[in-house]
Amino acid sequence: MEIYGMVTGKAGKSGYGSASTAEDVTHSIDAKHLTAIITGGTSGIGLEAARVLGMRGAHVIIAARNTKAANDSKEMILQMYPNARIDCLQLDLSSIKSVRSFIHQFLALNVPLNILINNAGVMFCPFQLSEDGIESQFATNHIGHFLLTNLLLDKMKSSARESGIEGRIVNLSSIAHTYTYTEGIMFDYINDPDRKKAYGQSKLANLLHSNALSRKLQEEGVNITINSVHPGLITTNLFRHSGLGMAVLKAMSFFLWKNIPQGAATTCYVALHPDLKGVTGKYFTDCNVTTPSNFATDTTLADKLWDFSIKLVDSLP
Repeated sequence: MEIYGMVTGKAGKSGYGSASTAEDVTHSIDAKHLTAIITGGTSGIGLEAARVLGMRGAHVIIAARNTKAANDSKEMILQMYPNARIDCLQLDLSSIKSVRSFIHQFLALNVPLNILINNAGVMFCPFQLSEDGIESQFATNHIGHFLLTNLLLDKMKSSARESGIEGRIVNLSSIAHTYTYTEGIMFDYINDPDRKKAYGQSKLANLLHSNALSRKLQEEGVNITINSVHPGLITTNLFRHSGLGMAVLKAMSFFLWKNIPQGAATTCYVALHPDLKGVTGKYFTDCNVTTPSNFATDTTLADKLWDFSIKLVDSLP
């Protein structure tokens, strides 16, 4: 039924499906009272999410490594919607130093934070270590977002408390989380050079992070939800390191691929839709809750990753 829905675009229980666009799922939603950070909002589904949230009235902060690309994206959105509120801040998620610098820049704006969309990522890139000595996909896709989220939690908590508005965190994972190492996360050799399994590991880490933080926030009684999404198969810059194999796969599975407005739909649905009030710790595909891998729902593995990530970040200068 899931494949059938992907191919046909048939709507699921939410009323939306693979053919729904980001504009469709946010139709008539007024987001003027919300402030959102979107990492990697300069191209692909991140840019589309920034555009649609800006169109709906949200104050959008594009966090990106390339400041020129971020400002170009801002100008593009403002040309379409002159009254949109868009800011840009520099953020390189592969650098712990840059993440901490971003936090200082953001807090200096003295604005609330209602929505955090952890969208940025790298995929199948040639093996390399970040400046902190961490395999680049794990550093960018997981560790950078893990630290960013933790350092923004106090601001999100105070925003939710003072406004009474539910805070929402959205982690972009992938169906690729199912293609990982035998043990799920290879804690003893996190810098393994197998770039495909390393990518799957980083996407599994996104899900585990969401689930662990969801439980912690619920235990605290905090008015913040966190969910993971698989945006679907979309041709974006993320595939620039994929090579011939991905081109062949796309040719064989063309009927499963989405365009960018469709690819951003699940992100925007989880970030804004009122039907998801109080929904947390879930995994969404095509704007509907779906079941991830057994590893992804393993609370022991999630807690182990949480502790591992804390110790790794704390060990860095």
